Amino acid sequence: MASSDSIWRSAARQAPLRVPVGTFFLNSGLSKRNADQATAEGLHQFASTAYPFLGKLHAQKFVRLLSAGETAVAAALLLPVVPAAVAGAALTAFSACTLGLYLRAPGMHEEGSLRPTEQGTALAKDVWMLGIGISLVIEGVSDHR
Repeated sequence: MASSDSIWRSAARQAPLRVPVGTFFLNSGLSKRNADQATAEGLHQFASTAYPFLGKLHAQKFVRLLSAGETAVAAALLLPVVPAAVAGAALTAFSACTLGLYLRAPGMHEEGSLRPTEQGTALAKDVWMLGIGISLVIEGVSDHR
């Protein structure tokens, strides 16, 4: 069992990774919580382009689930009692999905290249969040040993 002192040292070491990304996710999740119909339909249509199975959901339900997912990732990152491996796994999974959107949605990257278009830059930057998530998983697994 880890000492209280080592838990706080670990939390302090992870804070520069967890706090900025966690607050970003919290803002994003809360801003979608009361999305209007046009916003919900736009987000739903975009996500359904890359992930066709999402087309079966009603747009408002999709956005409520997206909001809840982003808020849950934020909580995992911002609450130091959540182990790094768990917070990192949540961030890694969410980031992998958004990078999948980047790779699958038309117009996000240049034809025959991974280089983002102007429209794709907002999603391409999620590669940093993927790296942060993987780093937290590795640290969490290493600390656990």
